[in-house]
Amino acid sequence: MPIKIPNQLPATQTLRQENIFVMTETRAITQDIRPLHILLLNLMPTKVDTETQFARVLGNTPLQIELELVAPRSHVSKNTSQEHMLAFYKTFDEVREQNFDGLIITGAPVEHLPFEQVDYWPELCRIMEWSKTHVHSTLHICWGAQAGLYYHYGVPKRALPEKLFGVFRHTVEEPNFMLFRGFDDEFWVPHSRNTTILREDIEKVRELKIMSCSEKAGVYAVKTRDGRQVYLMGHAEYDRDTLLREYLRDVAANVPIHVPEHYFPNDDPNRTPLVTWRSCAHLLYGNWLNYFVYQTVPYDITRIQSGERTED
Repeated sequence: MPIKIPNQLPATQTLRQENIFVMTETRAITQDIRPLHILLLNLMPTKVDTETQFARVLGNTPLQIELELVAPRSHVSKNTSQEHMLAFYKTFDEVREQNFDGLIITGAPVEHLPFEQVDYWPELCRIMEWSKTHVHSTLHICWGAQAGLYYHYGVPKRALPEKLFGVFRHTVEEPNFMLFRGFDDEFWVPHSRNTTILREDIEKVRELKIMSCSEKAGVYAVKTRDGRQVYLMGHAEYDRDTLLREYLRDVAANVPIHVPEHYFPNDDPNRTPLVTWRSCAHLLYGNWLNYFVYQTVPYDITRIQSGERTED
């Protein structure tokens, strides 16, 4: 089944070229089916790239997805045109009366700041609080995961001695955990961050459970006991060249940066990066949509506010 996105969203043409089944709004209105309503809170500066990345992994499942884009009203994007923002994005105030099957909160390049100093932090807190009653399952990514763990459970982020930058090997700690159903014993995920969450801080919270980790990158996946909140510390949705562009940007700006680990063949930045995480990404998001959203969400989406779950 397809992912439903706005007719003129730049991701539409990109995904069609990749043979991913995209359904525009015009065609979707003829379908007699309830799609899954997924809200993407896009905090990344390169919004078009991020839209495409998430539309790609969400669209590669048998489920029909209706993707809604939202961005903080309290922050003006410097890297995306206002025409694009006005055409495709809503504010939280425009969607707060609705219910959603799923919410994705992306990462953001603000980890050098204390959470309270981020200009849209109060608005993000309102969204995260709202998600507890209006969203069936929320997926938090990278800084979004750190922000969610801090807001909901007081788990602090910790500064790393140097930037964690590259693609790293991970293992699953709970083999029967549905998010990693079908995974190999080891899988790879890109990371790009200067802060982290420590295992010992998570283990102090009884409501949280670590599901996957990496020897080098640390804790990767955490969930709440009821599964309605999932936290992922890496970027499985990244494109082949996402880390490359970040590396070249920092080199051009004379920002200290090392070659991303396990990314270029023989660590040679003049060679095309190897993609070792794409199958993991599609399976990961497919499992989230299937087991954490579709299989347990009530058919009547308004019943999300009661916290009701459909039994397997």
